[in-house]
Order: sequence, then structure tokens, then C-alpha cells
Amino acid sequence: LALRDQYQRGPDDSGSERRMIGMIQQDVSPFTIAQHAIEDAEYMCTRAHGDAPIVTIHGRTDQTFPYVPSHLHYMLLELLKNSMRATVETHGVDDMPPIKVIIADGEENEDVCIKVSDEGGGIRRSHMPSIWSYLFTTADPAILEALMDDTNHADFGTESPLAGLGYGLPISRCYARYFGGDLNIMSMEGYGTDSYIYLNKLG
Repeated sequence: LALRDQYQRGPDDSGSERRMIGMIQQDVSPFTIAQHAIEDAEYMCTRAHGDAPIVTIHGRTDQTFPYVPSHLHYMLLELLKNSMRATVETHGVDDMPPIKVIIADGEENEDVCIKVSDEGGGIRRSHMPSIWSYLFTTADPAILEALMDDTNHADFGTESPLAGLGYGLPISRCYARYFGGDLNIMSMEGYGTDSYIYLNKLG
């Protein structure tokens, strides 16, 4: 995924070459990656439900650090898709509370920490041990069955369904842990979910 992303993107949006060492970009901006992930999640949510919740970004928006940009994008996209789906299904498209992305401040912090916070009704406590299991999903099982019959769909693209595949969270946690970080989820059933991405600074 990272090598494919590096090949496809090439220069960044400003037209200059990104500072890459292999798969690692030396000046990844969590703010910029979050903006791209929000745009992708909004597209997928609007396609599925006709609208999408507003997402606001707070905290250290000027921070950069060495990391694999495609890994961070994947993690944020999965968390945002889950938050958007929960928000729409809980509140409907006419009264959706915003989703917040918070980037922790502090140059001396041990990790770069990013929180995705929603008011989408939360996750049942009995489901919490299962959310890290591959193929576990609370979406309509027909979605996965249809994809199993479709050999042309792209697993990681915006043409995939908003939910129903059952591997977004497990893969996201693997990406976070690959370089010594982690992904934790705290949920309050009846209110919402806070997801925390901890990323080791690779430099």
C-alpha cells in the first residue's frame, strides 16, 4: 500500500517533491493527511447516505514528523468512516453533531497522538473485544457477501463501501503498531466513541 501510494502520488499537492526516504516521508503533516482522509470519508458517506457530518480539526495543525503517509491516511480514513456511519445512523442526516479530530501539541511529546471523537451512539461493551477481529462488522452482512462475489472492487479505494468489510480496525492497529505506536478505542454506549492513534516519531 505504501509503495503504491508513493508511486501514484509522486510530487505533493504544491508541486514540489516530497522528502522521502524509502516509504517514510520526513515531513508528514497530520493536518494535511487528516484533510485528505476527511475528503475521502465525506465522499464515501455522502454516496451511501446522501450527506456527511462536518469534521473539524483542532490542536497542532502545523506539526510535521517523519512517518509513512499512506499508513496514517488509512488509519484516519477508517476511523472517520466509522464515526460518520455511526453519526448518520444515530442522528439522521438532518441533525448530525460534528466529528472532531484533535492533534496533540508538544514537540517534546513521546508520541504524536491524534484523537477522532464522535457522538455516534458508541459501541456496546460486549462488542469491544470483537472490534479487533477480522471480518467482525455491525454492518449489513449482505454488503460483505456482495463484495465476495465482486472480484473487481478495490479494497483500499474510495469505491469500497462505507462499512461492512470487517478489517479496517485490525489493519489500522497493525499499521499503528508496526513502528511502535498503537490504536486505542474508548466508547460510551449511548453517547459516542473516542479513538486514539499513537504514532512513534521515526526520527
